[in-house]
Amino acid sequence: MQKLAVFDFDSTLMDGETIDFLAAELGLETEVAAITRQAMEGHLDFFKSLQARVALLEGLPLVRVDEICQGLPLMSGAKEAVTGLKKRGFKVVCFSGGFRNATRHGAEVLGLDADFANILHDDEGILTGKVGGEMMFGDSKGRMITRLQKLLGVDPQQTLVVGDGANDLSMFAHASTRIAFCAKPILKEAATHTIEKKDLGEVLTIVDSVEPLSKS
Repeated sequence: MQKLAVFDFDSTLMDGETIDFLAAELGLETEVAAITRQAMEGHLDFFKSLQARVALLEGLPLVRVDEICQGLPLMSGAKEAVTGLKKRGFKVVCFSGGFRNATRHGAEVLGLDADFANILHDDEGILTGKVGGEMMFGDSKGRMITRLQKLLGVDPQQTLVVGDGANDLSMFAHASTRIAFCAKPILKEAATHTIEKKDLGEVLTIVDSVEPLSKS
């Protein structure tokens, strides 16, 4: 039977927030990080917070964006977790309210089956401060996971999700195994399992203890 594992990207598969690394290039890391934190804690509408943060990136060269995204630090145990899940029969994908510049590279390095994220708009190679895509809203991940489940013929009992922030809540609603990874309190409340140390290898221990996920 097919199984599905969906990971958040920022602060889950990757150690940090992509937009914070990009903002640092413009000296705006503190301002952007504060908005990010409020959104992940569920205090700000995700769509509005995303627009506000991306607007601050206006003027950043796209080539520099790609350079930064290719140097982002992966979370400890990320490669181990993805490889182990695939050996256990999972399709492994990531959903990100961030950007494909980062997830595309991460997917290649980690061997993910697919990545879904937003697109930073540019004009002749310079960011415009605008963003588009299918991961822009608080319920985007929930909508996408149900589409994937239907496509793959997977039900919630065969679905694993891993995330850290409020915008992961919508996908948590469609999986029986819900792992909050070094997460905000709002997500821990919706989780079936929590991991408090930065080691995604712990995901495999949880999977091996859960039925029917452990069945091949």
